[in-house]
Amino acid sequence: MEKIYAGARLRQLRRDRGLSQVALARSLDVSPSYVSQLEHDTRPLTVPVLLRLTETFGLDAEFFAPQDTVRLVADVREVFADAAVADTLSAGELDELTANLPGVARALVGLHRRYREATENLAAITGGRDPERVAGPMPHEEIRDYFYQRQNYVAELDEPAERLAVELRLRPGEVRPALVAALADRHGVEVTTRGIEPGSDQHRYEPDRRVLHLAPTLRPGQAAFRLASQLALLEVGEVIDRLVASWAFGSGTARRLARIGLANYFAGALVLPYRTFLGVAERYRYDIARICDHFGVGFETVCHRLSTLQRRNARGVPFSFVRVDRAGNISKRQSATGFHFSRVGGSCPLWVIYEAFGSPGRVLTQIAELPDGKKYFWIARTVSRTTGGHGDPGKTFVVGLGCELPHARRLVYSDGLALGEEARVTPIGMGCRVCERPACPQRAFPLLGRPLRVDENSSTTLPYPPAG
Repeated sequence: MEKIYAGARLRQLRRDRGLSQVALARSLDVSPSYVSQLEHDTRPLTVPVLLRLTETFGLDAEFFAPQDTVRLVADVREVFADAAVADTLSAGELDELTANLPGVARALVGLHRRYREATENLAAITGGRDPERVAGPMPHEEIRDYFYQRQNYVAELDEPAERLAVELRLRPGEVRPALVAALADRHGVEVTTRGIEPGSDQHRYEPDRRVLHLAPTLRPGQAAFRLASQLALLEVGEVIDRLVASWAFGSGTARRLARIGLANYFAGALVLPYRTFLGVAERYRYDIARICDHFGVGFETVCHRLSTLQRRNARGVPFSFVRVDRAGNISKRQSATGFHFSRVGGSCPLWVIYEAFGSPGRVLTQIAELPDGKKYFWIARTVSRTTGGHGDPGKTFVVGLGCELPHARRLVYSDGLALGEEARVTPIGMGCRVCERPACPQRAFPLLGRPLRVDENSSTTLPYPPAG
């Protein structure tokens, strides 16, 4: 058996459960010094200790696999699922490459992404589009990659936002007037609801006059978020600039979007300060409706904040967050887990996020298993917004929140569900073009690199039956 060094995850588990090293050692029937050695990666996990951990805390053994490796394995497999690359390596060989040479694996992933961008640009040029409008990586994708690589937690903004929330004495139900006062007192900014036509901008800031216009149609939570986002640019603008400069964004547009994304992150951390929010979430067992009522914000806002609770020594459930539309487009995706969002071939139609469109307003649950055997617990619900008056099109999305199955017991949504061996599991993939499940009746494309069975004398329920 390969040696497993899992000090970080063991330490995270112990702290999440509120245990000291002595208490953990007692439950595992080992010495406190041995626990300390495990947590500092000076000794590997042995099979007996691993079994005791999984039995005591109801965990899968894969819980102790390094998060970054899980993500990197998925990225590398996606590279070799590309028809242009050709499937020349087995899954085992790809896993071994990633584990033994992670630097080489990351280089391959980076090269493949640049290759795809170049191919798409060439197709756009030869298709008659204006070459001046053909860009490299899409700016919004660059921003998602930035937060994804940081596992959706930015300590440089989260911690000062929490301190500012204490300084301003922000309380649920009283956030908006406190932020209006802070903008006026600290930065001389006037806030007004005049000057914006209904159905146009949500906010507009005039730096020269120091006037912030808010749309009068904004709900209280939306208005508070806009105020907090503007306050972020004024309070921690230099920190945001340093964070943007530390990443190799490909264009000025991407850098400006990054500034907005980081300001919005600070706003969420200010309106929903870390320890207060985590305490409420744990007290309500992550019941999103109750958290929404407590803070006076919307479902999507709470779900997004839940996906950021990865502060060292005070971690919440590590969630993946996703928002999709009816056409299957993923407009938001962030992950504090090893869950992999594919760039190729869309998403899996068996994923519960698509079923949720058929049950507006209801929270649906699913235990989903990926081809590598890792299981996740997902919840999904629709969110709708109106953008104007009668006859104007609105916006409807599904917001999904998922965690590794061992964490599901901490969520109120898992009550009454079987979570062990008898759990009802839905096998899903990362998109039909790269999915490794040849026998799936929902496949939209044949499996790359595998010949099809085409026989005029027989038929099958599978849309793309593999040969053999």
